Amino acid sequence: MSESLSETIDRYNDAWNAQDVETIAGYHHPEIVFQNHTAGERVEGAEAVSAHIAGIFAGWPDLHFRGRRAYYGDDFVVSEWTATATHPDGRKLEWDGIDVFPFRDGLIARKDVYSTSGSARVLGS
Repeated sequence: MSESLSETIDRYNDAWNAQDVETIAGYHHPEIVFQNHTAGERVEGAEAVSAHIAGIFAGWPDLHFRGRRAYYGDDFVVSEWTATATHPDGRKLEWDGIDVFPFRDGLIARKDVYSTSGSARVLGS
């Protein structure tokens, strides 16, 4: 029996919080498109997306996401979250966002990110 989309996204989000690129990649369709609309980033293909995600983790080693709400369709998930991370200058930041995940063949075909990272809240230093 295959996982439900809810179980898949829960495990996927856990892998992001563990910064486990290999597990994250296992949920991606070979032709995945990762597009962070806020940051103006677009990466296509499984290997390129994995390398991009590894770069995110290298720049934000304590990046963590807390899920707030999720919406499920037959072949998509929309996930609301709050992220926290320490900026290289030492400030602890927090911002909100959503991910839109269309699925193909049981795998994540796209990850479209929209967030308030450009106006992150400063939690302290």
